Amino acid sequence: MSTTFSRSSSGEKIHGGLPELHSDEHIAQSRAEFQMDQLSAADAEVIKENRAGDVPDGNFLSWAITLFGTAVGAGILFLPIDAGSFGFWPLLFATFLVLPLVFFSHRTYARIVSASPEKGLDVLQVVTALTGRKRGLATAILYWLAIYPTVLIYGISITNTVDSMIVNQLNGPHVNRVVLATICVGLMTGAFALGKKATLWLANILVYPLIIALAAVSIYLIPKWDLAGFMEYESGTPLWKSMLLLLPVMVFSFSHMAALSQFALDVQKKKKGDVAATEREVSKIELITAIMLVFFTMFFVWSCSLTLGAEGMDEARAQNIPILSYFANVTNTPFMAVISPVIAICAIASSYFGHMLGTEEGTSYLIRVAAPSVADRINPQALRWCIYVFVFVTTVLVAVLNPSILTLISAVGGIFVAFLVYIVPNLLFNKATAFKHYARRPDTIFVLIMGLIIMGVTIWQMF
Repeated sequence: MSTTFSRSSSGEKIHGGLPELHSDEHIAQSRAEFQMDQLSAADAEVIKENRAGDVPDGNFLSWAITLFGTAVGAGILFLPIDAGSFGFWPLLFATFLVLPLVFFSHRTYARIVSASPEKGLDVLQVVTALTGRKRGLATAILYWLAIYPTVLIYGISITNTVDSMIVNQLNGPHVNRVVLATICVGLMTGAFALGKKATLWLANILVYPLIIALAAVSIYLIPKWDLAGFMEYESGTPLWKSMLLLLPVMVFSFSHMAALSQFALDVQKKKKGDVAATEREVSKIELITAIMLVFFTMFFVWSCSLTLGAEGMDEARAQNIPILSYFANVTNTPFMAVISPVIAICAIASSYFGHMLGTEEGTSYLIRVAAPSVADRINPQALRWCIYVFVFVTTVLVAVLNPSILTLISAVGGIFVAFLVYIVPNLLFNKATAFKHYARRPDTIFVLIMGLIIMGVTIWQMF
């Protein structure tokens, strides 16, 4: 395959006091390590499309909101029950750790694209060009397994939430599950298929009321807080063990990995391939996202925990329902009955859009690798529509079956997400010249150490 690449700008000092990059020697050496022949002809078309034009799909605020929405769904649906059931001190530990954990890990992962000297390559293409097709395929499989099952989870969740709202809040009959799943999943998938600009706009529309509603619920619960009771609770698990067990939960609940590659590519387009400017913009947006996630989500988690207590969290876990559904059932207040489904639907839809970005990216890459002749014969847009149909059909089927797979997905997602976000960047940074200046940074080493701990804890939990 022969591909012509535009020269990315260089010669500046990289943000954060990193060593100066020499405009000719360093960039030439960095780009020479990219084995572009490891990518298929279909990849070349995707790269050409990624490089086309100078108008980005989103701006600073829209991407911060989209990344926030990608993560907040899991954070508010699953995190309070898991984190609150460990008691006061482990939750306090998690609150102080989560900001550096989320910010440094996701910024490090985004650098695979944002710091790449080759413009227009998504995260899987960068890995393949630097490490070869076999390692690229292995990474793509892990990437797909980390993101696609989460799309299925949100398909189940939206169907169950709407069904519960119709029956409990609207006093209506149960709708046929096939019809309900088809409508709910079809609306979300169809909205995503409108294009990236429309998706970012819809995600913003959903997340703003979500932020307001989250804050409203958290504040509404303040008079019901029982700090003394929550502090006195003992889970029976040693403190050190509780702190470790919380880590995989935090990774899953705050992950917005699915949208990072496309986000970094969009910023790269906005900055016209300028590596230093792209890195600065990505870092700023990621910091804003992490702060928003920690403030709104952890405030919500604390408010739920102090209201129900750890024992209430255990009961919600036993019933296998989201914390908002549990609140609506036990409080019997009109406010919670109305606002709970609104929050859940907004959170699920916004997270669905973010994970669809990653699912589209991962699935299209796997098709290009597994069936390159097929991928070469159809244009990228047609391939995307095939993926949308595949996701729609499989998600509807899983939503109709309604399996109880949250625990499995959390465990599997914890392993795959931790490996991809925390470990893979460090492997690349130590291998490729373009990333060498990141390899020994304290934040990079912190991410590596935490990734190894999180993966170890997740595997330990499974056995």
